[in-house]
Amino acid sequence: MSAVFLLLLVATSSIGAALEKGLPRREARRLSCVRCCGPSEQPVSIISSRYTRMSSDPAFSVPKVQPTIDITILKGEKGEMGEKGYPGAVGKEGERGLRGFNGRKGQKGQPGPQGHSCKQLYAAFSVGRRKPLHSSDYFQQVIFDTEFVNLYKHFNMFSGKFFCYVPGIYYFSLNVHTWNFKETYLHLMKNEKEVAILYAQPSDRSIMQSQSLMLDLQEGEEVWVRMFKRERENAIYSEESDVYIIFNGHLIKPAVE
Repeated sequence: MSAVFLLLLVATSSIGAALEKGLPRREARRLSCVRCCGPSEQPVSIISSRYTRMSSDPAFSVPKVQPTIDITILKGEKGEMGEKGYPGAVGKEGERGLRGFNGRKGQKGQPGPQGHSCKQLYAAFSVGRRKPLHSSDYFQQVIFDTEFVNLYKHFNMFSGKFFCYVPGIYYFSLNVHTWNFKETYLHLMKNEKEVAILYAQPSDRSIMQSQSLMLDLQEGEEVWVRMFKRERENAIYSEESDVYIIFNGHLIKPAVE
């Protein structure tokens, strides 16, 4: 048995030697390294290159992650206020809004200054004349005989003059009836100076004529009416039954309220 095993071993060796002699001998290939990166770069490892090849495949692709930057972290300090710009164009007027709620009641105001204890801040009068009057002198004062209103008796019926007790702005009016074919010429007087004229030319028809004005009076000043006679006869008409001549005046605004 051992002899058979030895024969098989020798035969196998001889066949192997014959095969080695019949086939040309192939030299072993020597591998050498080739630089694949720059001098300043690091060589890529086999694992990294394999990962690159795998990531190019859609099946092995890794989703890209984009980081979110918080802008408030990068915000700088508040700058200085710039110059005021030009005003813009006026816009269209909007619709009227709803009425708001009533506001709260305000506080009570301070008391006003103390008034004058002796003087009344009112003045008014209205007087008339029932008798006609012809001018006999160059200047003739008109006296009234009928009293309609004479508040606090500021109008003197005997002198025919209004005396100012309350300084301020007054309104006065004078109404007369002209006489047929006679001239009508009267002055509204402030103290001794004429301030307004009431005039009507002679006519065959009598008419009502009026004049009015406002005066700023000081305490103690007087307002009255006088007739002025020229070459022609001057007259004003009235009757006992009717009043055609009326002189009115009242205070509009006192100087001190």
